[in-house]
Amino acid sequence: MPTPVAIAVAALVRDGRVLMAHRSPERRWYPDCWDLVGGHVEPGESPVQAVVRECREEIGVRVLDPRPIPMAFTDPGIDMHAFVVEHWEGEPVNAAPDEHDQLRWFGAAELSRLKLADPASLTDIVRVIRSRQSGGHPRQDS
Repeated sequence: MPTPVAIAVAALVRDGRVLMAHRSPERRWYPDCWDLVGGHVEPGESPVQAVVRECREEIGVRVLDPRPIPMAFTDPGIDMHAFVVEHWEGEPVNAAPDEHDQLRWFGAAELSRLKLADPASLTDIVRVIRSRQSGGHPRQDS
């Protein structure tokens, strides 16, 4: 079996909402669905470095203090590294229109109506939003 592809994603959370990107229908992998911002971990790069780079490239922000969180993902070909981000510099914009055709903030109750890249991640994304609303920290164990 091939080595899983390392992916790093960021759950940017603000005012009880999470930023989601709609993947363009022309994308080869996971087209026409909503996902957290992120992408491949490049050779020689750590997942934290990748999520910082991906956020800069895709939404034009400089993330500060990304913290690892558990994130379910059912594709065995992907090694998922997820981070919660509550502080960043700049305002998120769609800086990668070839990858995403839309960015939107969603509350926890709205997420279940979305077609997600992997529906298994829904519970973890909702947990992150709700833990930020209560001032807590998402659990590191699952």
